[in-house]
Amino acid sequence: MFSALIAPRRHLLHTSLALLLGSAGIAAHAQAGSDASAASWPSKPVRMVVAFSPAGAADILARSLGEVLQRELKQPFVVDNRPGAGGNIGTDNAAKAPADGYTVLVGIDTTFTVNPFIYKSMPFKNSDLRAVMLIASQGMMVAVNPKTGMKTLEQFIDRGKKEGLTLSSAGYGTPGHLASAILTHETAAKVSHVPYKGNAPASTAIISGEVDGGIISSSALLGQVAAGKVTPLAVTTTKRNPLVPNVPTVAELGHKNLEQEVLFALWVPAATPEPLVLKIQSALEKAMKDTQLRERMRSNDLVYEGLTGELAAKRLQTTTERYKSVIQATGMKME
Repeated sequence: MFSALIAPRRHLLHTSLALLLGSAGIAAHAQAGSDASAASWPSKPVRMVVAFSPAGAADILARSLGEVLQRELKQPFVVDNRPGAGGNIGTDNAAKAPADGYTVLVGIDTTFTVNPFIYKSMPFKNSDLRAVMLIASQGMMVAVNPKTGMKTLEQFIDRGKKEGLTLSSAGYGTPGHLASAILTHETAAKVSHVPYKGNAPASTAIISGEVDGGIISSSALLGQVAAGKVTPLAVTTTKRNPLVPNVPTVAELGHKNLEQEVLFALWVPAATPEPLVLKIQSALEKAMKDTQLRERMRSNDLVYEGLTGELAAKRLQTTTERYKSVIQATGMKME
């Protein structure tokens, strides 16, 4: 009887061991597959989703970066613009793509740091994507149509208090929308926020007189400032912008709470295997050493950051916490 009891236990032990070895084999096979996919990446075209319209800062960065990556890695990097909903549409598309390194997202922080607090529902979770590199930052500019006659930020605020202002932005949840909410809260100026699908159409709205002005990414306005088509009143960076050195900062003018920067990053689906993430990160770090790319970034007022891993995550988390507080204080919401 004793031997009869031992036999099933031996069978159970052998079965458990076989399952354990089988699981280990599967894991080893999966790891080998991940390593192999990382080693061969890219072996076909890579789609670079940009969550905003063409000609904006994110689009310029993606196309400039894609040119260098294509030259270095011998595969096409194709920009796919999917604007709308403050970056939610394009970001959702990238989040739901296969986690194989052949779809990446080039976008801005507010899709992750603002939108979850103002949209009633989000089509994706922040945890669905992973930031491979926080590539660059950029300030914004407060600017108006010259026909308004306003030449200073104080005139701008006074006009807002007395008559109200219409301000364009790149869309709901974008840095310009956030800046408009802060301006209203801090100064009691009456601001009507007018969202567009990107900085380029928001800039055009200022030039055409559809709106009084806007607070949008500086790269969309620098050319218009040089051409005299818009009047710059202030920049939102902590220091003056070397491309427009005569334009004061908001802090210089007594409005430090209006300081704001846009963060540009490259994300991949969160399930992307670690070896592949590291391979993409390495490709980005190498591309960022290209002198022509860095010069094009500088000329478009994109300040190189190059943060990866925990440093990128910490910067985004700090920004999220600040903006959450701002949104709660200002009552910023979808209109």
